[in-house]
Amino acid sequence: MAAVGPLLAVGAPAPSAAAAAPIRIVALGDSLTAGYGLPEADAFPVRLQAWLKSHGLDAQVVNAGVSGDTTAGGLARLDWSLAGKVDAVLVELGANDALRGLDPGEAKGNLDEILTKLEERKLPVLLLGMRSPANWGKGYRDDFDAIYPELAQAHHLPLYPFFLDGVALQQDLNQADGLHPNARGVEVIVDRVGPYVLRLLGKTGPA
Repeated sequence: MAAVGPLLAVGAPAPSAAAAAPIRIVALGDSLTAGYGLPEADAFPVRLQAWLKSHGLDAQVVNAGVSGDTTAGGLARLDWSLAGKVDAVLVELGANDALRGLDPGEAKGNLDEILTKLEERKLPVLLLGMRSPANWGKGYRDDFDAIYPELAQAHHLPLYPFFLDGVALQQDLNQADGLHPNARGVEVIVDRVGPYVLRLLGKTGPA
């Protein structure tokens, strides 16, 4: 009788490397994602990863944030930012376009191309919206703020309307520059964005 390999115990699940691998989420963004002015441990991707694990999701959140990046910069480095295994993408870009008063039409075009490329790769995407500062006038602000809901609708994507919701203009939640969240501000953002990420991946989470 030919020898056979070792048998699994009755009722024991077959080992699966795929099941053991964490979900890999790429956070594509600017300084708000990169963690400008903060220790690495307090950056948005690191804190989000810890939040997801505390809610039962084994995830690795890759920090693909570059301080100073515009939507054009994010588009230019998209392909190499997605190297390796990627299960989902968070797109947080546009703050620097608005701060510099760049053409909202160009920002929308860049984001549209990013989302189209991600759509072609059939990756789940959460679009993290941004708002324009008031100093460029109402016309600019209206055009810029419309970018995110319009793109989310066009690409049938979930949208978190404003990445800095609950943190913008709150002195105690921002660094001295008034633009970048401090560690407490990042915690607020993560608590609000986290449930959207869970739903993006088909998981249930707090409302």
